[in-house]
Amino acid sequence: MAEATETQAPATSTRGRPKTRVGIVTSNKMQKTVVVTVQRRAPHPKYGKIMSLREKYKAHVEDHDYPKKITINEGDRVRIAETKPTSKDKRWRVVEVLEKSKNV
Repeated sequence: MAEATETQAPATSTRGRPKTRVGIVTSNKMQKTVVVTVQRRAPHPKYGKIMSLREKYKAHVEDHDYPKKITINEGDRVRIAETKPTSKDKRWRVVEVLEKSKNV
């Protein structure tokens, strides 16, 4: 039998960049977690009308502890990035605060 040479992918993992979203914090009442609402505009699949769509994400913030040390307030504009699941609902983390809210 002739020897077959297999070509394999390199051993290094080639993961892509994580997805990122920009949204506004709508709730900061949990420990190490904030709820971020992301709005986008997209056409309706059938009719083509431009609609405003909204989605909420729970994002992890390491230095945010609700009763004592609040680092991110409601109304702040933040960038979140996709990450491995941290809990049942959390698959995102806060990367940076882009703009602080005016009503602090």
